[in-house]
Amino acid sequence: MKRIASIRRGSLAAATGAALAAALLSGASGAEATVNTKAAAPDVDVAAVKADLGELQSIADANGGNRAHGEPGYQKSLDFIKGKLDEAGFTTSVQEFTSGGKKGYNLIADWKGGADDKVVMAGSHLDSVEAGPGINDNGSGSAAILEVALAVAKADLQPTKHLRFAWWGDEEDGMVGSTHYVDSLAADEQSKIDSYLNFDMLGSPNPGYFVYDDDPELEKVFKDWYAAKNITTEKETEGDGRSDHAPFKDAGVRVGGLFTGAEATMSQEQADQWGGKAGEAFDPCYHSACDKTSNIDDKALDLNTDAIANAIWTLSS
Repeated sequence: MKRIASIRRGSLAAATGAALAAALLSGASGAEATVNTKAAAPDVDVAAVKADLGELQSIADANGGNRAHGEPGYQKSLDFIKGKLDEAGFTTSVQEFTSGGKKGYNLIADWKGGADDKVVMAGSHLDSVEAGPGINDNGSGSAAILEVALAVAKADLQPTKHLRFAWWGDEEDGMVGSTHYVDSLAADEQSKIDSYLNFDMLGSPNPGYFVYDDDPELEKVFKDWYAAKNITTEKETEGDGRSDHAPFKDAGVRVGGLFTGAEATMSQEQADQWGGKAGEAFDPCYHSACDKTSNIDDKALDLNTDAIANAIWTLSS
């Protein structure tokens, strides 16, 4: 997530005939015999998400300690994710742009099927700052949506709406990659985006559970999922406008997303409800060299990844 001034700028399966017959034989009424045909989202294995983070850490370690825009670590990160998506059957494309005199790249992955005039997008920025490997900011979001995308392929999901995933370049210099993408779309193409979901920092070590409140329907999908698990959420305000949802929102696309907090400190009330440490930053390694694989809360990463999967299955149906 990018910084502003000295802080930051912008924060299946169908029902079987046997099941229906069993319901009828039991004497159930027509209403009672109705079988739910909507598949539930899978439980995404957090170990797979963490393995992706380990790979991103290794890439940074081998390339000057970071995965920043214009640096070798960024290109290696993009190649890693693209390779997994290509193997899974996604149609991928790499969009080039220039920022600060250096070439940058967005990675776009489209899943087969779904209405082209109703596109559900999920995105995260893939770049880190130059100071460190950027494992929470934002390897966490990048790895989470990667594993959700792979879950889509594994389930051979056949969505009603078209599904698109994106990994943005150069967010840290002002949402450059995502802005370039939105600006590159003609007005009629922008209007086809039903919703954009943004995931920037999902595993903060002193985590909060924040939900974007820009659109009531999108907010409700996430809030209801967490409420069912007896987890209180708060409206995301710290990072509002400071990440890659901003250019979509400015273009009139409804946006939503999740966030676990950055450099702001957790209050006592928040600590009481989430079991965190009051008076300490949500992520004390924000934009620092210590933002490594050790800088991740596994529970928060697991919960947020599953919440993303639920949103993708729900909103694309």
